[in-house]
Order: sequence, then structure tokens, then C-alpha cells
Amino acid sequence: MDIQRLIDIDKQVMLALNGSESLYMDGVMKIYTTTSVWIPVAVVLLFIVIKNNTPRNTLLIILGVALTIFLTDKVSSDIIKPLVGRLRPSHDPEMMHLIDTFNGYRSGSYSFTSSHACNSFGIFVFISLLIKNRTLSLTLLLWALINSFSRIYLGVHYPGDIIVGAVVGMIVGFVISKLYDMVSQRIETQKRRVS
Repeated sequence: MDIQRLIDIDKQVMLALNGSESLYMDGVMKIYTTTSVWIPVAVVLLFIVIKNNTPRNTLLIILGVALTIFLTDKVSSDIIKPLVGRLRPSHDPEMMHLIDTFNGYRSGSYSFTSSHACNSFGIFVFISLLIKNRTLSLTLLLWALINSFSRIYLGVHYPGDIIVGAVVGMIVGFVISKLYDMVSQRIETQKRRVS
């Protein structure tokens, strides 16, 4: 299968998943894609980390989360997007009149890869490998999936942007979790108490 065929499939799937006739869903997806939706997730995770760790390890985990977000965002926004230069569906002359957008929301010019997906899945993997709790992991996965889907729904990312962004994020989250394990074992005399 050649790249053009993959792009055509990506566009067809985009049209199938984008938008709806529901003003309620439009509002929910617009809220879900904003930074404010990250605040409750961050507060809950911070509480869990502080409650179950020494101050030194808590700081190390916070640094791991910050490094994960920093790297996923830099790789997606500063390396891949300018290198690939794929226009968002909301900017693509072939797609922009076929998709639904919310109140004219079109976001920046480039689409590939999704920074939302990159960040969300990076955090999901880092925290899931750190805190071995199935309920928390499934909740974070659901959060990452909805956060990523909202970008397709709002017409600012193709499904392929989301998939590749998620993969890049998971790789970064995995690498940072391994780095965290190495550093944690060197500086922490007590056994990790993350649960």
C-alpha cells in the first residue's frame, strides 16, 4: 500500500468521525480539548504521588512527568510537525469545506503529529508504569483516548495524526519511566512506595 492510499483512507475516516449535529457534544469536545481538562487529572495524580512517596521521590516523579510533557511536546511540535508539514484538515483546501468545526476553531497550521495525543499517551504510559493500578491505568487510557478523539471531532487532526502521536507519546513515556527507574534506584534508599 502506498502513502497516497494511506492518506486517502485517513481522510475518509476523518470525514466519518468528524463532528455531529449535537451542540451539546460540540461543547463537550471543545471543553475536553482545552488545557483546563488537564487540571483535575494533574491534581488527582499529584495527590496520589505525594501520598505514596517520600519527598525526594515525589520530586523525581514530578520531574519525570514534566520531562515527559516537555519531550512529547518538543518532538511533536518542534521536530515532526515542521518536518512533515501536513496541513490540518481545517486548513487543507481539499478538506476544509467538508469538515465540521466548532465556532470557527481551526488551530495552528500543521497537523502531523497530534501534540494532544503525544502528551496524553506519554503521561498515560509514564504513570501506568510507575503506579501499577489497573483502574488508574484504564482511567488514564480512557482520558487519553477521549482527549485525542476530541481533536478529530473538532476537525483539527486526522486519525493518522492521532495514531502516530499516541505511538510517539507512548515511546517517550516508556523511555522516561525507564530513566526514572534508573535514577530512583540510585538516589532512593527506601523501596518505592507507589501504589
